[in-house]
Amino acid sequence: MRILQLVHAPRLSGAEVLVKGVAIHHQRAGHEVCMTSLLPQHDDFIAIRAELEAAGVMCRFPEVRHGRFGKLLHLYRVVREFRPDFIIAHATLAALYVRLLPVRTPIAWVMHSGVNDFENGALKRAERLLSRRARAIIGVSQQLIDDYMREIGRHPSMVVIPNGVDASLFAGPDGSPAPDSAVPSKQIVQLGRYIEGKSQLDTVRAFEHVLQVEPEARLLLCGVVEELDYHRAVVSLVRQLGLESKVSVCGPRSDVAAVLRSSRVFAMPSRFESQGIAFLEALASGIPVVANRIPAFGFASNLAGVSLVDTTDVDTYAQALVKALGTPRAHRQLAGYALHDTADRYMSIVRKFAQPMQVSA
Repeated sequence: MRILQLVHAPRLSGAEVLVKGVAIHHQRAGHEVCMTSLLPQHDDFIAIRAELEAAGVMCRFPEVRHGRFGKLLHLYRVVREFRPDFIIAHATLAALYVRLLPVRTPIAWVMHSGVNDFENGALKRAERLLSRRARAIIGVSQQLIDDYMREIGRHPSMVVIPNGVDASLFAGPDGSPAPDSAVPSKQIVQLGRYIEGKSQLDTVRAFEHVLQVEPEARLLLCGVVEELDYHRAVVSLVRQLGLESKVSVCGPRSDVAAVLRSSRVFAMPSRFESQGIAFLEALASGIPVVANRIPAFGFASNLAGVSLVDTTDVDTYAQALVKALGTPRAHRQLAGYALHDTADRYMSIVRKFAQPMQVSA
């Protein structure tokens, strides 16, 4: 089977990390996989591209930022060159563009967004016109499917496929979580893009309170700088509180497993998520987790070492972080959230709808 994976932009972010894992899994299973995008590759995707190409996955990203027609032309050329049996489009804009192409290749659209994209009237109108051009609508959470049915209407084939992670990347040599002895003391880490919805400011404020109880604690923030003003606000707050020696505000990291092994607590105060890859990676690593009490994280509420609290309440958030610093790592069973489960579910959609490639002249 020839499968084309389409993303909006090749960058170090949750959806793209998932696509990488699924693409490599399918390639190793004997299929031919190509990954393409609407936008050029970001610098933080270089290591991920190397993994993809080492596994035999083709990467066909545009070299320059195109306008609307240029994006369509790039996608059309990739389809003509690769001749896929099936196209999987991730994210709203990517799915809209690929369904405008004069091709008959079956398409599945995967919704990843943690917010309702159809609050934008133009996107809603476009989706209503193009909805049936997709053979399947996939949501990484039930909430996304519910939003789609409310805003657009029912589609003949709608399915939830939860994200999955390769737990073996986050475990010790014997398959168990990394031992506490290998972890420096008192480091709290938050991984995620610098945007208001990820709430790094809440973590910095809570961390100031943590230091009153745990003066040796450290905070590490890592992520893509997506909103420059928000990133500046985080840096400014760290300086304002005099925490420069205790808080590291860093860019994205591709060595997530190593970061999680070198930390004691994982923080995720997101205001919204569809189903965060970073959250799943933290669960797989066994690290104690403190996260916001939002629906996307509810499935983990009863797992060992997981605390879901109102992270907008500084005192509550800080108390949970302090408690987590004294909590040992846990061995968690993530049934249904393994990468191979996710990849197999995508392949079942491909097999259901795939057909010989046809392109309009």
